[in-house]
Amino acid sequence: MFTDRRIERHQLPYYLRVFNSITDKPVGFLGNVSADGLMLISQLPMMIGADFQLRLKVPARDGSQQIIDFSACCVWCHEDATPLHYDAGFILRRAPAEFGELVLALKQYFSFQPLPASA
Repeated sequence: MFTDRRIERHQLPYYLRVFNSITDKPVGFLGNVSADGLMLISQLPMMIGADFQLRLKVPARDGSQQIIDFSACCVWCHEDATPLHYDAGFILRRAPAEFGELVLALKQYFSFQPLPASA
């Protein structure tokens, strides 16, 4: 079944770990991300319709670690092509401005940008 996407997504497997923001235990990896949601790659299936309190730990420019806590609802989950892994789609419920900044930074980092024309 083909599904048209209205939001461009950027693939990020195995780069950014996602944690439970209450227990600070890892729940998986960020598979892709948009301004409205994300895909999580996990070793356990996620409960569809449940809200999750999640955390990203992102390296900051000064070498420290920036923590981004957010709330998201799992809207789908299915087995990944990789054995013993699951993909789960989440829609953001509540996210700070830093989440949007992260999406923009990742988009710039992973996109091929044309070089400016020399004058």
